[in-house]
This record gives sequence, C-alpha cells and structure tokens, in this order.
Amino acid sequence: METRNATRLCIVRHGETDWNIEKRIQGHIDVPLNAIGEAQARATAAGLRGWRFDAAYSSDLVRARRTAEIAVADRGLAVRPASGLRERHYGTLQGLTADEIRRRQPVDYGRYLARESDYGFGTGESLAEFAARVVAAVEALASAHRGQQLLLVSHGGVLDICYRRATGRGLTPPRDFPIPNAALNWFDVGDGGWRLLAWADRRHLERALEDSPE
Repeated sequence: METRNATRLCIVRHGETDWNIEKRIQGHIDVPLNAIGEAQARATAAGLRGWRFDAAYSSDLVRARRTAEIAVADRGLAVRPASGLRERHYGTLQGLTADEIRRRQPVDYGRYLARESDYGFGTGESLAEFAARVVAAVEALASAHRGQQLLLVSHGGVLDICYRRATGRGLTPPRDFPIPNAALNWFDVGDGGWRLLAWADRRHLERALEDSPE
C-alpha cells in the first residue's frame, strides 16, 4: 500500500543503560547510558553515515538525547527535543523489576502482563493514553516535515506503539517482536497511514563488535 505525501522516519531506541541490564522499568526516570550504550550510539552514527536527514528529534530524557547527540555529532545537525517521544510513565511500577512488582504489587503485576489498555498504575499513563500521545507526536513531526527524512531517537515502549500502528496490531496482544537498543527501524508516515519498511536492523552494531579490539 502506497503512503502518499510520506515522511520517511528512522526511529532508533536509545543505547543501553544499567537499568536495561537489570530489566528495571525506567519510564520517565532519567537514567543515563552506560559504556555499552555510548558505544552503541557511536555505532549508530557509523551505521547512518550513508543516509541524509533533514532534521533530528529525540525524547527529552537523557538516555535518548545522548544517543541522538552522538548519532548526529559529525553532521552539524541539532537534536531537537520532543517530549511526545518520551517513554510511557509507568506510575508506581517505575524503578522496579518485574520480579519486584510480582512480589510487592501482585494485582498490578497481572495487569502489567495483560497489557490492560485503560490502567495507569496509579500515577502513570494508561496504555491507551500513551499510544495516543506517541501516535500524535510522530504524526505531527511527519506532517511538519512532509516529504523529508527524519531521525527520531526514542524508547522501547514508543517503538512498540509504532510497530503496532504500522502493522495494524492491537495494543493488548503480547509483544512477540524484538526491540533492540540502538537498532534502526524505518517507517513511512503520510496521508495513507503508516508503513513499516525495515525493523530491528542491527548490522551496524554487529560490525562495531567485529571491529572492536579483543
């Protein structure tokens, strides 16, 4: 299906953080990249070297902003903050691992696993609210840069919503697709809707690993 008047988007999940390793929910908590995350961001810059971008945007959380700054450092391209690209606010679950949630908040743990679309874990966003925010933010950027090519650096939850939007998958089915840190994900967004072009491209990260000294 053709996407008319489309804007092409490369959407990248931020590089690795220590909380990613611990499988601790970050949400809106500002957790920095670790050393591997910084290296992934540099590999992303190398992987994007053959591509031209008209503008770059990132979530205003430090892990995404730092990834974006490294990725475009040699382009003379400013990274513009876009709060709509922030990760979901997980309310009382933020800062906890899945095992901690299961032990401390068993009812919320069941709702978390079920991906209940209308529940926000006390002080957070519901899945439906989060999805509406992400779709509106991405479509607004696509509309403002119609026909151009953009780099967006964001989060795993945001990419989950983008994948589902482009493929017609609902919000509540379990995630059965990978969202690697610093992988490249390509979309067209325009008058004809969303189209997924490429997903979870990690070749630049594999090359960086091969090129690193032993």
